[in-house]
Amino acid sequence: MARLEPGDTAPPFELADQHERRVSLADLRGRKVLVYFYPEADTPGCTTQSCSLRDHRQDLAGIGTEVIGISPDMPDKQLAFDRKYRLGFRLLSDPRHEVAEAWGAWGEKKRGGIGIIRSSFLVDEEGRIERAWYGVTPQDTVPNAIAALSA
Repeated sequence: MARLEPGDTAPPFELADQHERRVSLADLRGRKVLVYFYPEADTPGCTTQSCSLRDHRQDLAGIGTEVIGISPDMPDKQLAFDRKYRLGFRLLSDPRHEVAEAWGAWGEKKRGGIGIIRSSFLVDEEGRIERAWYGVTPQDTVPNAIAALSA
């Protein structure tokens, strides 16, 4: 599994969000984006992670950062997750895990098996990786991002 490092160009993507609208990384040029990969919508760890991002979304937006979540879930499951927890940001569907693979967020998991490696990435305005965190806990995503954005 290739890992992204600061300075690398973020691999492009175009995926459907929870409303079945196409979202591409190119559309987000000119602003910072926090992209996080999570294994499955509406599971305990993913709910903790996503709700933490929801609770800090305004803080992140206040420092010019948009939040994007990506998982293998289909758009209808993403929409139910968004509605249930009122997340309020885009959740993208990567059912063939091609984007997760390109970003190094798919592979052998710590507890065995193959799947999403919970990861997050800060992408700068030019589409380059500013920071990359692999194997994060659900509670790490927000503090890591805020610390990096405040540095």
